[in-house]
Amino acid sequence: MAKYELIPEQLLYEGTVKEQNFFHPALLPPEDGLLTHTREYWDKLTTVALSEREIRAIGFPINEKFVVRGRHIAQGTVEAALFALEHGVAMNVAGGTHHAFADHGEGFCCFNDQAVAANYLLNKGLARKILIVDLDVHQGNGTAQIFQNEPRVFTFSMHGARNYPLRKEKSDLDVALPDGMTDEPYLHLLLETLPRLADGVQPDFIFYLSGVDILETDKLGRLNISRAGCRERDRIVLDFCHRNRVPVAVSMGGGYSARLSDIVEAHANTFRVAQEIFF
Repeated sequence: MAKYELIPEQLLYEGTVKEQNFFHPALLPPEDGLLTHTREYWDKLTTVALSEREIRAIGFPINEKFVVRGRHIAQGTVEAALFALEHGVAMNVAGGTHHAFADHGEGFCCFNDQAVAANYLLNKGLARKILIVDLDVHQGNGTAQIFQNEPRVFTFSMHGARNYPLRKEKSDLDVALPDGMTDEPYLHLLLETLPRLADGVQPDFIFYLSGVDILETDKLGRLNISRAGCRERDRIVLDFCHRNRVPVAVSMGGGYSARLSDIVEAHANTFRVAQEIFF
């Protein structure tokens, strides 16, 4: 998608970040991907041997380039998590592939980048309790399923009740939103929820999925959140992480506004807010 090139260009042009702030992730190694995904699914995906039915569920034509791109994106979130441990925050310009399950892909997602990175941290002993804050307009169904029996990962998804996926999985905390919700009740609900999670979960690492498909301009979102409201959402989450001294790795998630400039500007705001709060 064009946004993945335009977001860095915009941030560099305006001086929010510098070239040395960017990193190019390696290819996700099989041993790390298999901490999350089943061997059968991994082998079928990486050899481009999925059935037509499995390909339809993902929604994209599957070829070697698509799979390699997905492995780079997932590794990008792993490396972002490592940078976050060092600097407090780090961002993946892509990612947020939360519809990928352990054994199959859905909704344009093949590898679940935040689940892969969370399992990597746990496996390496770099985190003990992880909170996933998923504020994409769609429920993180794949993430919920992957961690349904993992007490070290708490999944929180705040999403449109009537939006994709039709069949929801059970996160540790699901907050389903009505169509047409506006800034004030949305932000109030988030401000109420995060402190409760801090007390109850006590995470030592957070993954934040900052999808901008909550925007009122989004073609698929069904919510009425302004661009200013979306930016304030990012500020609430990132300030929460900073005040509680919990490292956070951010993946961009979805955005389907008719005008590409609306998508890029909303995603760029996430980086701007992180720069203001952490640096």
